[in-house]
Amino acid sequence: MILDGKKVSQAILEDLSKQVSILEKKPHLAVILVGENSASKIYVKNKKIAAEKVGIKTSIIELVESTTEEELLSKIEELNASNDVTGILVQLPLPKHINKNNVITAISPQKDVDGFHPENVGRMVIGLEPYYYPATPQGIIMLLDYYNIPIEGADVIVIGRSNIVGKPMAQMLLKRNATVTCCHSYTKDLENKIKTADIVISAVGKKIVRCKMVKKNSVIVDVGIFKDSNGQLTGDVDFDYVSSSVGYITPVPGGVGPMTIASLMCNASKVYR
Repeated sequence: MILDGKKVSQAILEDLSKQVSILEKKPHLAVILVGENSASKIYVKNKKIAAEKVGIKTSIIELVESTTEEELLSKIEELNASNDVTGILVQLPLPKHINKNNVITAISPQKDVDGFHPENVGRMVIGLEPYYYPATPQGIIMLLDYYNIPIEGADVIVIGRSNIVGKPMAQMLLKRNATVTCCHSYTKDLENKIKTADIVISAVGKKIVRCKMVKKNSVIVDVGIFKDSNGQLTGDVDFDYVSSSVGYITPVPGGVGPMTIASLMCNASKVYR
């Protein structure tokens, strides 16, 4: 069965729109875009479209490539102090002369809708509720829940250990009482580890999960998205071969991507919900 992120995200956004519509004061998301990264511009545009559908006010702040780290931090400080702005998002990646960690840390944890601030991450790790969970892992949890896929007691393989997906994904699954194995480029015997998993979540950006590797009727979540040698969008999973062997699988595109946007919109309006 296909885990249809488009369908599920649409249902979430429609419900969120109803909630936001009755609010006297609407949420206000400020998005900072530094430079001319074409992919980042597309991501920001999609976020704005989704926010407008929900009824979230969105301000796009575009800064030139030569913007200094000090200037960017000053803008973030200004948004932190604003009573009108309820959420702040700095689109990544940033130009090389800007320290990403300094920028993430500068955003107020209470306005950090990406859920990347060390305070939000730390609260999640020690079992306290963060102000916000990272959007992609949260979107994956929402997708699994929508299809009533059991997480408690499941053996889960998370491939990838990024701060954006892999690490927070593992923490969120542990909170839901899954048994989690984190795999990465140094993992030995990855194939046999995947064969034992009830749920496989891959977020590495290269073709890594193939038919012979998966457990029958398992659940496959493909976070990777990139262009193959023919210029076609694809993911970490060999979908054509794997899909016939498993119980549930996300497509690329149309799986995790829309859920990330829906999850971000939930975060952007959370302070008012």
